[in-house]
Amino acid sequence: MKRKLAIIFLLVIISLQIFNSFAIQRFPKPEFESGHTQPPTITPDPRAHALAILDVFVLVAALSVVSWLVIKKRSRKGVFWMSVFAVLYFGFFREGCVCSVGSLQNITLALFNPEYSIPITVIAFFILPLVYTLFFGRTFCAGVCPLGALQDIFALHPMPIKSWLEKVLGIIPFIYLGLAILYAATSTDFVICRYDPFIGFFRLDASFMMFMIGAMLLLIGVFIARPYCRFLCPYGALLNLVSRFSKKHITITPTECIQCRLCEDSCPFGAIEKPVLLKDKEARPIAVRRFLILGIIIPVLVIVGGFVGSQFHENLAIVNPKVRLANELLNNTNYGETEKEAFEITAFNSAGQSKEELFKEAGSIIKQFYYGGWILGGFIGLVFGLTLVSLSVFKYREDYTPNKGTCLSCVRCVDYCPVLPISNDY
Repeated sequence: MKRKLAIIFLLVIISLQIFNSFAIQRFPKPEFESGHTQPPTITPDPRAHALAILDVFVLVAALSVVSWLVIKKRSRKGVFWMSVFAVLYFGFFREGCVCSVGSLQNITLALFNPEYSIPITVIAFFILPLVYTLFFGRTFCAGVCPLGALQDIFALHPMPIKSWLEKVLGIIPFIYLGLAILYAATSTDFVICRYDPFIGFFRLDASFMMFMIGAMLLLIGVFIARPYCRFLCPYGALLNLVSRFSKKHITITPTECIQCRLCEDSCPFGAIEKPVLLKDKEARPIAVRRFLILGIIIPVLVIVGGFVGSQFHENLAIVNPKVRLANELLNNTNYGETEKEAFEITAFNSAGQSKEELFKEAGSIIKQFYYGGWILGGFIGLVFGLTLVSLSVFKYREDYTPNKGTCLSCVRCVDYCPVLPISNDY
């Protein structure tokens, strides 16, 4: 009942976006003939420093409460209502910004561009979830991230998917992470923010296409729980890695597992690892041979991936505005405009920069993408290689345990366990 009420409330808010989206499509931006002077754009003042600090305190409080609910109280009900709070505060009230998911782009740009000044609050939003994840697992994903919380509320009838497919789709967030870092490092674009499928819901200003993508993900999320978190989120890829070293982590049973198997299919994210007995272990010579083969394959994948990535550097660089402008001027294609000069070219001609200077700057950016392509391709090759290793490693387990990397600490599984805690202090 509580989930249905939350969904109805959110649907009322989101439905407002439908009218806004159609309005954007129905009334395009007017185009004026020469002689009209456009009024100056009024840029709103940045968010007050005191309110930005308040956001950090709210983030710390939310992370602390959710971590307590997950590790100590083991309360699914509490985590659910914290998810609703996250959607309302970090989502609709704060309009999805500052967002920990997108903050990694700000961090990257600050590292590669000394002229870029990054607010301390953005650094806090990037680091704090990682710190809490290192100590308590992915409690940020459980009930603090508004993107995940919105999807979690819509996970009404989750169905399992094949483990091999889960592994393959799990590679996509690392590819997205690499691309986001590359485009941010080259000052090209913040692709995570640009293609965030839910930010338009929170701000009620999504284009019709982005609104439909977000709505499609929510619809898919009814049956495939949290599709964006599991198969797209680049920040989730970082949390996946950090969570594997978490000091404390949610456990299905508070004490000793009695092998009742009630929790076996309780996780909508496929994060529960089943017991693996010694009798299922493969012969040692076969395992050694497999690891030797993988030891050769992984470096080959890294080198091949780097080479392939470097060959696509021009395709990747064309997204950069300066590279694209230089390409349009060089080939005289005018951005596809036939009857009038494209706005970008008009702006360039009025700026006073010569074409030679632009071409030189664009060449420097393309060179950055060449080296970045090597790194990106090598990183993707490494991810593929480590995925193969994870599919080949034998891990002896006596109990049903959450996978520290993929477990989102939603606490659903604990309600299936009949074992009671030893004391109320657990």
